[in-house]
Amino acid sequence: MLNFIRKTLISRDRDLPGQATSREERTRIAASVILLEAAHVDNECTDEELDHVIETLRSDFKLSQEHAEELVELARHERKNAVDLFEFTNHINNEFSKEEKRAVLKAVWRIIHIDGQLEKHEDHFARKLTHLLRLSPADMIDAKLQARKEIQ
Repeated sequence: MLNFIRKTLISRDRDLPGQATSREERTRIAASVILLEAAHVDNECTDEELDHVIETLRSDFKLSQEHAEELVELARHERKNAVDLFEFTNHINNEFSKEEKRAVLKAVWRIIHIDGQLEKHEDHFARKLTHLLRLSPADMIDAKLQARKEIQ
């Protein structure tokens, strides 16, 4: 696992245009940081939320359990050292289609709804993320309703 993290951090520092793998991995990391932020936005990341983050990464990016767990560890490091979410949302805006960005937003809403409570700062986070991902309020509401339906 440490080799994967070291390799990814090194390739991030040397992110050359011809390195498709590092760019793809950087996109996965950016999405992982956003999902982790959603899990931590209420100052408590439960095992259920963390499991949901890992399962989302596995299904959305077609990763093995081990790779998804490594990605979460790397995302924790990135999240801890980040000043804000802009670098991650900016990367996603450059790499994801509108539909893929909607999927990220829906995954965030699933994480928020997993504990059955919606707190003000969770709602604020989702609204802020909607703006950062250049999505509309209608996209946010749609993602929120779909996520709520999937969780129930």
